[in-house]
Amino acid sequence: MEPSTEYVAFEEKVKKTIYIDNLSPQVTKAVLENAINQFGNVKDVQFVPTYFASCGVCAALVEMESAKQAEEIICEMGDSPLMISGMPRPVRAQKARVEMFEARPKKHQRTIVCRWMDPSQQNFELAKKIKDLTKKHAAEAQYIMKLQLEEEEEKLHKQQSETLKTNYKKYDLIDGAQADGNVKRLKAEYGMTLNDQ
Repeated sequence: MEPSTEYVAFEEKVKKTIYIDNLSPQVTKAVLENAINQFGNVKDVQFVPTYFASCGVCAALVEMESAKQAEEIICEMGDSPLMISGMPRPVRAQKARVEMFEARPKKHQRTIVCRWMDPSQQNFELAKKIKDLTKKHAAEAQYIMKLQLEEEEEKLHKQQSETLKTNYKKYDLIDGAQADGNVKRLKAEYGMTLNDQ
């Protein structure tokens, strides 16, 4: 059974789409579009619910012009935090998967029938175990995601602290050179004029 042409077109869309999570709830479609446009041309942005994350985290599906652009963005975002409205945010990007889209065409024309199970039925205990296991996996996934977000935020904090310390050392070095007269000596040596402001 061959997939429909609508589904084939949908699969092409999935290849050009990236999934971005750990977004701030204040991020709007326009802000995210502008942030991602620095890497390539954004065709569409669609916010999606994050079922396993805390309520302070959002996610989005961003469709790019080509699959190549999507892959480049995933590589780029893995190396450095994304700047959104002047603030670095340790967001994560990955290839979108078919299951991430709520409105997706059917691959094959088949129907799925759901029904309630009676406790006296043969597979009731098995279904109950699967339900409990699903709840357990959801809790584990939420805990792992929380740990990953904390780890990424700690990494960003360390990176920003190192940058701040480096800049402070540079300014301290400049102040020291001005205080001990080295700047005036260098100015005279090279015949330069400097503004004393």
